[in-house]
This record gives sequence, C-alpha cells and structure tokens, in this order.
Amino acid sequence: MKNILILGGTADARNLAGKFAARHAVTLSLAGRTENPVAQGVPVRVGGFGGAQGLATYLAENRIDLLIDATHPYAARISANAAAAARLAGVPAIALRRPAWERQPGDRWTPVDSAAEAVRLLGARARKVFLALGRQELLPFEAAPQHSYLIRSVDPVEPPLSVPHAVYVLARGPFSEADDRALLETQGIDAIVSKNSGGQATYGKIAAARALGIEVFLIGRPHLPDMPSGAGVDEVLALADHAPGFRKRGE
Repeated sequence: MKNILILGGTADARNLAGKFAARHAVTLSLAGRTENPVAQGVPVRVGGFGGAQGLATYLAENRIDLLIDATHPYAARISANAAAAARLAGVPAIALRRPAWERQPGDRWTPVDSAAEAVRLLGARARKVFLALGRQELLPFEAAPQHSYLIRSVDPVEPPLSVPHAVYVLARGPFSEADDRALLETQGIDAIVSKNSGGQATYGKIAAARALGIEVFLIGRPHLPDMPSGAGVDEVLALADHAPGFRKRGE
C-alpha cells in the first residue's frame, strides 16, 4: 500500500480518490474555498501548504509516494507549486488535465484573456449577463454596473457585487443542457462569461447558449507546468502504475 496525495476540489479528484482508495492510502487536499464541500469518502486535508516549499515538506514528512494534481484547470498557482514541490521532494507527480471544450458549429464564442477583458468587450449597452465564474473572478464586473447579472455559485457571494441589478442562484452542478436553457430563457440572458473548464458537469450552459444563439465570452486557460498527465480518471490510473519511481518508493 502506497501513500498518495491528491490535490483536488473537482469531481474528477473525488472520483480518482475513490478509485485509488481501494488499493492505497489516499489523502485528498482541498483549498478550503468552498464552505460546504461534497463528502469525499477519503481522509481530507483542508487549507494551503505554504507554497511549493511547504508542500515539499509535507510530501517528505508524510512519506508521500505519489502526488496527483487534479485541481481545476484554472488553478495555475497550485499546479505550479505542485510541480515544483514534487521536484524538491523527489516525489513522482502526475496530473489530471481534462481537455478544453472545442468550438462547435453554431457557437458564438468571443475568446478573452481575463474577466477584465470580458467586462470591456461586453460594451456600454446594457445587457443581461450570466457570470459562470468563481467568486474570486466577479469583482471586475462592478466596473460595468449598466448590466444586469445572473450569478450562480455553490456558496453565497459575500459581500454581494456593488451593482444595482444582480440575481444570485445557489446551486451545485452538474447542470444539464435542458435546465440551463430554461434558466437562460427565464432570465432573458443575452451574454455569458465563462471559463473553458472542459468536462460535462458545466457544459450545459455552453450547449444551451449554442441552441439559443447567445454570445459566450470564454476566458482562455492559463499556462500549466509540464508533467505526465491524463485526460480523465482512467488515464491517470494507468499513468500511476508507470510513474517513475512510484513502485520503488512504495515497496
């Protein structure tokens, strides 16, 4: 039995932890940004490590045999720290990197580099905008109070945005295309701002926007460090069996 640390916060990480737990000792690390995370089914560590050096120390002190980065595709700082910590500690590391969504016929995508660029490109005319973003990315939209915003999040947005028109919906995915289409139509949405998260759990809004002809401002993915990676849980499981030094360290 080997010691595995999974950096999580995603459904993929939770599924991966469950698969590994049948054969290994697994700890799932959560950043702690969600107030009421889904039950994980394995031992959980909540909170940061203190950068790459802090994570490297944790890996050494807890005799971790394999580090898996299964964080959100936009958690660039955590991914960079994971890669650096693995090198410092001499621990093999792999990543779960789900593919980005690909443009389909009928999509009205406007690529942007950031939420701030999306704010600028939304324009001066008042629009009804669905902000499909984390709480940390919402603040730039206070600079465009002419728009009406629909904000869906797992936890309440505190404090609320300083804008005159905002509707808050508390919900946890996955979200179906049918449900998201009903939401967009009910709220009269004519623009969406979203990250290109990939996967199926939040793809409903993208498919619904295509069907309704709604413009989507899609924030591009950040650069992530190079490391062996799989596109899904099964690929990561296969990679783990062949991670350099993994078998040797665990035996």
